[in-house]
Amino acid sequence: MAPSAPLTPTVEGLTEKEAQRRLIAEGFNDLPRTDHRTFLRIIGDVLREPMFSLLLGAGAIYFILGDLTEGVVLLAFATISVSITIIQETRSERVLEALRDMTSPRAMVIRDGQRKRIPGREVVRGDAIVILEGDRIPADAVLFAAHNLLVDESLLTGESIAVSKRAGTADDATAMARPGGEGQPFVYSGSLVVRGEGTAIVLSTGLQSEIGRIGQALGRIAMEPPRLQQQTRRLVRNFAVFGLAASLLAVLLYGVLRGDWLQAVLGGIALGMSMLPEEFPLVLTAFMVMGAWRLSQARVLTRRAAAIEMLGAATVLCTDKTGTLTENRMTIAELRTPAADGDDVRLAEVALLASARESFDPMERAIAAEVAGRSGGVDAVYVGLDLVRQYGLRPDFPAMTNVWRRPGDGEAVVCAKGAPETIGRLCGLDEGRFAWLRRSVDEMAGKGARVLGVARTAHAGRELPDRQQDFSFEFIGLIGFADPLRANVPDAVRECQSAGIRVVMITGDYPATAEAIAAAAGLPPGHTVGGADLARLEDTDLVNRVRTANIFARILPEQKLRIVDALKANGEIVAMTGDGVNDAPALKSAHIGVAMGGRGTDVAREASSIVLLDDDFGSIVRTIRLGRRIYDNLRKAMAYIVAVHVPIAGLALLPLLLGLPLILTPIHIAFLEMVIDPACSIVFEAEPDEEDVMRRPPRSPESQLLSGQMAMWGLLQGGLGFAALAAVYAAGIARQMPADELRALVFVSLVLINTSLILVNRSFAGSLLAALRRRNVSLWLLLSGVAAILAVALTWPPAMSLFRFGTLHLGDLGLSLVAGGVVLGVLEAVKPRWRPGFRA
Repeated sequence: MAPSAPLTPTVEGLTEKEAQRRLIAEGFNDLPRTDHRTFLRIIGDVLREPMFSLLLGAGAIYFILGDLTEGVVLLAFATISVSITIIQETRSERVLEALRDMTSPRAMVIRDGQRKRIPGREVVRGDAIVILEGDRIPADAVLFAAHNLLVDESLLTGESIAVSKRAGTADDATAMARPGGEGQPFVYSGSLVVRGEGTAIVLSTGLQSEIGRIGQALGRIAMEPPRLQQQTRRLVRNFAVFGLAASLLAVLLYGVLRGDWLQAVLGGIALGMSMLPEEFPLVLTAFMVMGAWRLSQARVLTRRAAAIEMLGAATVLCTDKTGTLTENRMTIAELRTPAADGDDVRLAEVALLASARESFDPMERAIAAEVAGRSGGVDAVYVGLDLVRQYGLRPDFPAMTNVWRRPGDGEAVVCAKGAPETIGRLCGLDEGRFAWLRRSVDEMAGKGARVLGVARTAHAGRELPDRQQDFSFEFIGLIGFADPLRANVPDAVRECQSAGIRVVMITGDYPATAEAIAAAAGLPPGHTVGGADLARLEDTDLVNRVRTANIFARILPEQKLRIVDALKANGEIVAMTGDGVNDAPALKSAHIGVAMGGRGTDVAREASSIVLLDDDFGSIVRTIRLGRRIYDNLRKAMAYIVAVHVPIAGLALLPLLLGLPLILTPIHIAFLEMVIDPACSIVFEAEPDEEDVMRRPPRSPESQLLSGQMAMWGLLQGGLGFAALAAVYAAGIARQMPADELRALVFVSLVLINTSLILVNRSFAGSLLAALRRRNVSLWLLLSGVAAILAVALTWPPAMSLFRFGTLHLGDLGLSLVAGGVVLGVLEAVKPRWRPGFRA
């Protein structure tokens, strides 16, 4: 069968008119923003949250009941919370827009016979595009001309090694192969030209391109709902139902038994206000927003604050190799010569002369860096040499040769590099030296290195052969290249392991390379699953296989998604990191998608919930640590809120049941709940990590924010606080204190007991003394502020009138201090026995 004819379309390209027609008919060469959120959409998403609806609804109820002060304060808190959330999420979207603009490529096309640069999004099917060294390819295309062309397709394949390209034939113009193959005539949108040049005809743009198909897959993937929000909604609903029922019961009992329905209604309102759980959504929102802010200080962008809630529960961290664990740049890992005392300097210099002088090829740049670090540097190697001929790489002969000559010198310096066995044949190695070469290549590849052979010769005369095979080369040695591990990765992996988080590597690279990087990173040895093996597995078999495999090599994009889904089917909470287009579906499917912001693609960033702006793998571990800290502190705040509601509700209910004067009126409860309670809860957000935060396993995915043990702990604290308040109340009645003085005594006691509850809940593990040594500026600012407000309320006549306070004598203040101290001491004594129940 005759070979296919070369693909030789007209170099005139499309006409401008035809290009515009296709642009209108087929659309721009870009991807739909699968998860783009406008300002109005962000507002809508925030306002539709049931938690905010509860806040707004509660404020409206207070207005209807005539409690204008409480209604205004509540609505003000709701407005502030909504505004903070909208500002944070809008800022995140703006950063993503800036990153999208930075990565938008431009393209050189041939139209009407003229070359011109246009925005990449205006390239259309059928355009003739010119691709040069350093260009980002704008669309999927088939080459009809290629010269020494090498393309980095790692964003699509995950492989850091560039692949060579050839000119296509007429048969190639019908269907494209998958990216990553050596010697293909196809180039793909988003890939980078590292060497050479070519001309191609565009076959696919936008959604029809390889990138586009991955983008379309994102739209079919459902993101995980935020579990913490679901739990909080249930918590809020249960508290609201219980509080409403208790309020109605108290009104009915007091009205029927006492006959004073006005007093009953006022008491019922006070009781209802004391039990309405408006702090829960406020605290959750503040924790998420502050968490996003703290992450931003570490150059981690939170696209959705709700994602922070899952960080502390992550059980598996799936990470790409190229650009995530590694630096995505080639360095020389080893120089090896046949002689034990071989000349490494000469080997590096010959390899430099076999490379392009100004190169984008990562291996050639690594060679230049190696020579530059030695005496004399790069320029010294080139002194007096002129390049007179290049022999390029060919699919059937993977080697390249440069011929250099000094002016006036009849002898040329000829340097070659390429696949080791090809260079060995070029040099005519005997069987013994060939055995050494194969053994050395296997050893170096086993360490994860990509190996090139290097050769040199001198050629007399001006005439040069037509083929590089016709030179008589001398074998110089082997160079091993590696994409180096990021320096902080081993420590980050160790911290993950100590925290019970399993690290799984998913890469498109070869098993030997993946295993070498995994060993250097500190991943435990285990079974490596290859892409071909994975393709043969049914979903149920894959679910079993992912329980033990830590390395997945030669993986295709859709297989990454299968791996993440299989881990989720095992009940794992999956965090997925990545930077390429090939990572986007898995990023979106994972519970926590973590994209790289610097070298990552906009497709990957928009599919993720968290973006690392500095591409630092160590930031992932810091993010998980912060997620655990947030969850710990959120549970402390929730337990505190439950605890502080008990004495407040008790003081509102006690006079109704015993027929005594009301101590707490709506203004007192509004002051307590809308000033002190939320402020104290926010103080917990600033609490430092617990000492063992990264030395304990992840919390169970089914763990409750307010578990039964934590709820009982809160009720125990609240019950003890109420008992102390009841004792103070009884002592005041026994002394026949006037109502206004009794109210001041009980209110001050309640505030001091509140302070004791804050101090008790600051740490799960530490003692009171240890907690006091923990730095928390917000706590001391708050306590100072509360003390100042109390001093004003107890001494300034207008404030005393508003709160209906009488004079608080020194002995009364002493009684309040004793009540607060007793509560603090008893709870500190009980806390060690309750400690096992604190863990999620």
